[in-house]
Amino acid sequence: MAPYKHSFLELALNADALRFGEFTLKSGRVSPYFFNASAFSTGRQLKVLGECYRDAIAAAGVTFDGLFGPAYKGIPLATSVGVAFAEAGTDYPVSFNRKEVKDHGEGGTLLGAPLSGRVLAIDDVVTAGTAVRESVEFIQAHGASLTAFCVAVDRQERGQEGEGSALAELARAFELTPISIVTLDDILAFAAGDARIDPSVAPAIEAYRAEYGARG
Repeated sequence: MAPYKHSFLELALNADALRFGEFTLKSGRVSPYFFNASAFSTGRQLKVLGECYRDAIAAAGVTFDGLFGPAYKGIPLATSVGVAFAEAGTDYPVSFNRKEVKDHGEGGTLLGAPLSGRVLAIDDVVTAGTAVRESVEFIQAHGASLTAFCVAVDRQERGQEGEGSALAELARAFELTPISIVTLDDILAFAAGDARIDPSVAPAIEAYRAEYGARG
C-alpha cells in the first residue's frame, strides 16, 4: 500500500472519520462502514489530509491549472490541498462556490481565484454524483473546464447506469480523470491487517460489495 494511503487510513481511523458498524446511507443502502470528512476538525488533521490528497493527485500524473472546492465540504478540503501543494513548491489558485447568491459585498457565487484553464475539483466521496455535475456546470459557466475530480474514498459501488462504479460513470460522462486517495479494496486490506478493527468487518464489507459493488 502506498504510504499516502496508509497515512490517510490511519488518520481517518484515529479521527473517527472512518467507522465500522451499520449505517443507513442516503441511497437507503445499509453499509457496514461509513466515511465522514467532517470529522477532520483540527489543523494537524487537515494538514495531513491535504498531503494525502496531494500525493494521490501526484501519483495520478494529471496536469491542471487550479483547484476547486464545491460547497460545502469541498471548501476546507481544497484549501488543505492547495496549502499542501504550496508547501511542496507549487502554488495553485484555489476557487470555491457558494450555494446561495450573495447580493451585497463582492456578490455572486464564486469565491477565491477566478476560474480558468483546466480545473481539478476536490471532494470527500461520490454518491449520486450531484456535486460533480454541479461543478461541471459551474466551472464551464465561468469559462474553464473540469478535467479531474479527486475524492478521499472511492466506495467502488455501482452507479445508476450500469455495472461500473459511480465514479467511473461520471468520469466517462464528463471526460474527467477520476482520482481517489483510497478505494474499498484499500479499506479491506487495511482492516484485515489491523488488530484495532473487529475481524467481522471484512466479511461484512465483502457481503455488501457482493450486493452493491461495481463489476467490470
